[in-house]
Amino acid sequence: MHAHVRYQQKITTSHVPLNHHHLSHRQQPLPYLSQPTSPPLNLSTKWNNFKCLAAISKQAQRFFSAVLPTVATRDTSATNRLIKKFVASSPKSIALDALSNLLSPDSTHHPLLYLLTLPLYLKISEASWFSWNPKLVAQVVVLLDKQGLDKELKALMSETVSRLQFKERELVLFYCNLIGFNSKHNWVRGFDDSYSRLNQFVSDSNSVYVKKQGYKAMISGLCEMGRAREAEDLIGEMRERGLKPKLFEFRCVLYGYGRLGLFKDMERILDKMESGEIEVDTVCANMVLASYGAHNALPEMGLWLRKMKTLGIPLSIRTCNSVLNSCPTIMALMRNLDASYPVSIQELLKILSEEELMLVKELIESSVLKEATKWDTSEGKLDLHGMHLGSAYVIMLQWMEETRNRLSDGEHVIPAEITVVCGSGNHSTVRGESPVKSMITQIMAQTRSPMRIDRKNIGCFVAKGNVVKKWLC
Repeated sequence: MHAHVRYQQKITTSHVPLNHHHLSHRQQPLPYLSQPTSPPLNLSTKWNNFKCLAAISKQAQRFFSAVLPTVATRDTSATNRLIKKFVASSPKSIALDALSNLLSPDSTHHPLLYLLTLPLYLKISEASWFSWNPKLVAQVVVLLDKQGLDKELKALMSETVSRLQFKERELVLFYCNLIGFNSKHNWVRGFDDSYSRLNQFVSDSNSVYVKKQGYKAMISGLCEMGRAREAEDLIGEMRERGLKPKLFEFRCVLYGYGRLGLFKDMERILDKMESGEIEVDTVCANMVLASYGAHNALPEMGLWLRKMKTLGIPLSIRTCNSVLNSCPTIMALMRNLDASYPVSIQELLKILSEEELMLVKELIESSVLKEATKWDTSEGKLDLHGMHLGSAYVIMLQWMEETRNRLSDGEHVIPAEITVVCGSGNHSTVRGESPVKSMITQIMAQTRSPMRIDRKNIGCFVAKGNVVKKWLC
């Protein structure tokens, strides 16, 4: 569907539509670029802020680098011309990728670039491939609110509510997205407004679907905003209205309390889940570990890992990430990748504190390494994808020890080729620079490994099985 975003003079405060006069955005210039909220900046030095953005395309980087000076100097016609040229010359994925990076709460753009949000969205919405998307609109709305662009905000909101007025399920999801994106941006004013809208919409609706989706979003948003107590109250309200809270709602409140360091409340929620026959799965367990780790509660992490084993809750890569990110000795090693560091599990264990030692031992006794490896006649492979630096380090050391045992015990086949997959940095903080690959390279150098970067895949180290046996055995 080709989208035509239209401006209106007022916005409704509920889903009941009002009659408004619509003016197509094509009949007016791109908004607010002629009146930037910040004065022109001195851009005498080369601007390369986008080096820190993961997964942004080179084409989008070039566009942002070219358009920033025109925004800073208030050259509106040049800015609009560059936007038009970029959208016209870019495939769908590249154009949406650029907009997504502007909308992301984790992006670290130059402040003036956020002024591009609405005009870039409007130009993209004119493209023949564009399909109107209320989730994308919700993201744009949050950015407009943060920029104080009330007129444009109200116009876009009114257009969206009007478009969805007879589609109750889609409208509730739009309100849910508003809450979600406001909470991700930690934007209190926008969150309170969207929460009020959604709460009223849920109260007025007779749809069970609307109520369930609404409560999920409100509970999740409150926890994201650090208001776990209010979120727990909503679980009680759900029950009063005949709705049964599910695992999702309890996970939100569990982690909401944990992030705040309210461990007694977190443990109380765990007890509630157990008494309500709601399974504490690996995701919940990892939330507990992450909460303890964020507050340096290493003894509690150790006890919880043991409880996971007792309850039969499997560990995952995320478990390793949460635990090892909390070990100060390992994190200190990882911050200095140019220095030499222990290249065997035994050497590593010697330098750990007593609390860290307990945690690492629990991890290496788990099945995480087994799940990350493949071993047969054709290939022996270790895949480090999804692992943070500390996890990749410990798993690599463990793999070297396990591989040595397999190659020398006479009970396992020797694979034709052995591969360590560490990635090439496509999803790293700095695109194309993989900290995991750098760390593995250092280990290979320290141990004089014969494994070399694969010519067909620069994110892998490879060697023949017999060559690796000579190295490790």
